[in-house]
Parts: sequence; structure tokens; C-alpha cells
Amino acid sequence: MKPFRHCDIKLLQEERMDCLLDGRLSVIQSTRGYRFSVDPLLLSEFVTTRPGDVVVDLGTGCGIILLILLYTRNINRAFGLEIQEELAGQAARNAAINGFKDRMHVIMGDLRQMPMKKGWADVVVCNPPYRPRMSGRINPDLRRAIARHEMMASLEDILRASAHLLGKKGRVALIYSASRLGDLLSTMKRHNLEPKRLQLIHPSSCSDAKLAMVEALFAGKPGLTVMPPIISQGRFSIEGGP
Repeated sequence: MKPFRHCDIKLLQEERMDCLLDGRLSVIQSTRGYRFSVDPLLLSEFVTTRPGDVVVDLGTGCGIILLILLYTRNINRAFGLEIQEELAGQAARNAAINGFKDRMHVIMGDLRQMPMKKGWADVVVCNPPYRPRMSGRINPDLRRAIARHEMMASLEDILRASAHLLGKKGRVALIYSASRLGDLLSTMKRHNLEPKRLQLIHPSSCSDAKLAMVEALFAGKPGLTVMPPIISQGRFSIEGGP
């Protein structure tokens, strides 16, 4: 493990500070390259957590999902695994500026060579790349390419890592392309992750679903609840928080 230590917070070149939750959360992210979208906001609202949970975010980016969960939920600790040094540094600084440096820990590492112990987490979350490695146009910006295409980790890699991290009754929640929902469900089952909740996201009431959120239970019994769909129409708000 390679944890980032607390340091003086400053914006680097090509970084900006954004606010969420009516200014109650501050988030450093890049002005170019990777920036979070609405997807992690949706996932942070969808995932089930319980008081005292330990949450791991695979490919945490700037740490946005963990920041929201720490602010809106009564979880114990949060760990973000990130392979890109620039994003890991942003996540660590975001933890510090929001007062979470003692509860949110950022680890620079590769989920394919999992640096965290087996059965360590109660909950795993992930907003993975949606596109297979060689499909479509690859963005010339490496940071964006890694976020969109399976260049550093495949769906198989992500769910294998999730199963490794989860203890008994542990849960994993992902947001994924609706067009690849079949791949997601079958890969979950292959790694002893039983899909329990499914929610589809539509751009409008007359459009096909574009995204799907699935939560699975490690070594769970069969039984899937299909929740009412989200009709986003470009708008979404996060509930909760003081």
C-alpha cells in the first residue's frame, strides 16, 4: 500500500475547486482530463450502507463517491484505490479539505494486484469504464481514456477484486452501461456476487435506458428486486446530510 499523507492543500496547474451539496463539500478536480460526471452521484445515492460500514471505492478518481458517503451516511471509514497518481493526490487533498483525513484513506495501487486484505470491506463501490478496451475511438487524453475504456482493468478484474474484498454479507454496487447489463449480471454471478437490486436510468420518459445500477450480495441467495427507474432529464440531487 502507498498511502498519501496529509499536506498543505493547494491547487495545482490545471486544477479547479468545485462545490457540491450547496457548498458543503469542496472538490478539487482537473480542468482538463478526467472530471466526474453525474454517474458517481447517482451511485452514491443508490448504494446500501449501514452504520459503521467500511467502504472501498475501486478506481476512486478524485474521491467523489467516498466524500458524499462520508458526508451523507453514518459509515465508519472509507478507502479509495486509484492507479493514477494525479487522481490519487486529488482524492487525498479532497479528504483533507473536507475534514475527512482521519476517516478517508487513499491508496495508490492496481486492483489487478490487490494491495488490500481479503474480506476487509463491508461495501465496495465502483464507477467503472463502460467500453471494452478496443471498442470505438480512444480518447487521446490518457486520463479520459482510462476512465472510459477498460485499459487498466476489465469488468472481470473489478468484480474479482470486489469478491476478494468483501466479507460475509458484503455488498458491491456498480453503475454501468445498460447495453452491457447482461455482461455485468453474469460476471457478478461468476464471482459469487448475487445481484439483489437493479435500477435503470433513462434520459427521458420516452428514451431507452442508458445506464444501470446493480447491487450484489457476496454469497447471497437468488432474488432480484427491480426498482422504479430514474428519469434523469439532466437533473439529479443528492439527499441527506446535516
